[in-house]
Amino acid sequence: MQVVQVMKYGEPEALEPHIVPDPVPGENEVVVRIHAAGINFADILMRLGLYAGTPKPPFVPGLEVAGTVERLGKGVGPEVKVGQRVMALTFGGGYAEKIRLPADRLIPVPKKMILEEAAALPVNYLTAYQALTYMAHLRSGERLLIHAAAGGVGLAAIQLAKLAGAEIFGTASEPKHDFLYQQGVDHAIDYHSEDFEKEVRRLTKGEGVDVILDAVGAQSYRKGYRLLRHGGRLICYGLSAAVTGKGRTVRAVGAWWNTPSFNAIDLIGKNRTVIGVHLGTLGRARPELVRSWTEELFRLYAAGKIKPHIGMTFPLTEAAAAHHYIHDRKNIGKVLLLPDIQAS
Repeated sequence: MQVVQVMKYGEPEALEPHIVPDPVPGENEVVVRIHAAGINFADILMRLGLYAGTPKPPFVPGLEVAGTVERLGKGVGPEVKVGQRVMALTFGGGYAEKIRLPADRLIPVPKKMILEEAAALPVNYLTAYQALTYMAHLRSGERLLIHAAAGGVGLAAIQLAKLAGAEIFGTASEPKHDFLYQQGVDHAIDYHSEDFEKEVRRLTKGEGVDVILDAVGAQSYRKGYRLLRHGGRLICYGLSAAVTGKGRTVRAVGAWWNTPSFNAIDLIGKNRTVIGVHLGTLGRARPELVRSWTEELFRLYAAGKIKPHIGMTFPLTEAAAAHHYIHDRKNIGKVLLLPDIQAS
């Protein structure tokens, strides 16, 4: 079968297609033929060697897939069947034609959901749900600032925030603003030409916001913290400020160095909360939570209240081009890898 491996930490060209033997399921495991694999910013950080827990090269990245069950290992229960449509958080190995997974990690895909949508749902929507619904408890009438609002997590957060009745502020490059307004953003801010802290203060007449969803990190965390009203929550879930180019640079160290610490006494006095969100570690520690959230997201999808937006698909063998596309900030919504014969 074909896989794409990171052969060394570095630029997108470090992603190379290779032919490897098909996986064989062990006890309580299955083999899934992958129809679509989601690309996440964590994959880019892994390729650069900047993500905690990244394996040493060569390794196959990819954190989420959707496809059909192809083979069953011994001990797999009757609830899993060959040909069943499933999705899964993989914690690696998704850039491939097939993947071996524990059977209890599979989540059946609803009949009306296409597999591309299923591959676009786990990381983005579960992250947004964990952040806004489970941890921040976003409420009607609150103000929410979403950084990278046109990305996969950003668009998922917009849909959930609309359901909650929040006033939405979103940062994105100016060409993406019309799309964001169509999605329900109330105030779009161009991070290229505007200082988001100053612009949010202007728009709110100096009051600030209640919740901030921030995967930029470094100075952005510090500025966002200053924007919180009493009762405000800053949600930290990434450090894209560490990626200033397509290869490894010393600026990444600067982003880590400039990540602020928050004083407990200051948090108390200003009634603020700083929340850390990492779906991967939570998924391993509390899988029952992830499964319950997924069931709720399926209910919302069935009711027509959420819908993953797939911005672009690439053939599996063009994973490097897909990473370039994301580095160049061209994506709106989810970018997927598909086996070559399914690419569009």
